[in-house]
Amino acid sequence: MKPLRYLMLVFFVAALAVIGWLLLWQNSDQPEGFSFSNGRIEAEQVTIASKQAGRIAQVLVKEGDQVKAGDVLVRLDNQQLLAKRSEAMAMITQAELAAEEADAAISQRQSLLKQADADLKRARSMYRKKVAPKEKLELAQTQYDSAVATLRLAEATKKRTLASVDAARAGLAQLETLLDDTEIRAPRNGRVQYKLVNAGEVIAAGGHVVTLLDTSDVYMELFLTADIIGQLRMQDEARIILDPAPEYVIPARISFIAADAQFTPKQVETREARADLIFRIKINIDEQLLAQYQDVVKTGVRGIGWVRTDAQAPWPQSLQVKLPAGEPSGQQ
Repeated sequence: MKPLRYLMLVFFVAALAVIGWLLLWQNSDQPEGFSFSNGRIEAEQVTIASKQAGRIAQVLVKEGDQVKAGDVLVRLDNQQLLAKRSEAMAMITQAELAAEEADAAISQRQSLLKQADADLKRARSMYRKKVAPKEKLELAQTQYDSAVATLRLAEATKKRTLASVDAARAGLAQLETLLDDTEIRAPRNGRVQYKLVNAGEVIAAGGHVVTLLDTSDVYMELFLTADIIGQLRMQDEARIILDPAPEYVIPARISFIAADAQFTPKQVETREARADLIFRIKINIDEQLLAQYQDVVKTGVRGIGWVRTDAQAPWPQSLQVKLPAGEPSGQQ
């Protein structure tokens, strides 16, 4: 048992030494009123899927391509839908011709009704003058009633044909929507991160085709203690220094502060324990600045994120914004 206790004691002392060295290093490089944490550059990833099942006809992008919102990324085979669209257009033409025939029938029935109304009025006048028998009046009345009925039938026929036209047009609109869905488009600007399908493959509805990296939403996540979080506010200025390019200082702002601790002791009863709570924040790089450098934006790059715990403290010279090619920063 003694060797085991001795070994555990050695590990414990070594761990304390490492922690002490880290704290000493952090305090020696940390200006008053500022704090920092390690992180890595991340961006919002969008996995684009197909609304419908089908065979991949074309993949129009490759990994690394920069695309704009609305650009076609993948096309599905649409030959069957094109044939159905032609059929739907023919049905619309047929229904429209039937509607024209109904219009002509209505005009004809209106003329017949007008003639039947005149004949009925004449027969009534002659019957009152006793120059025409009652049978002639009854015949004129029958012809008038028939003309009214046939006109109503023609008008109903027209309504039915117009409904057929509307139904045919709705069917065409549905097919147009399905055809539009065979062209899978980029929902936003970004860079193609992964191409998940190839031409000739058959996918199910909801099948993933492309993963897009939104280069307008680039951020770094930092983990800071509760005493530091309590001094930060949303939209506070921040700075990012990347390991591959330590000579540049990138401006950013705090866009998210977690409401819950990431590592919480089972019971928080002492001031020291509360100070050890770790909270996650996000610092975002400005979208307009990203637009100037979107060709060189890379995720996964590690670096250090700086925040200002004292709002009145000026940024030290080592943290003044410095960008490639002498781009103006607009921040001090």
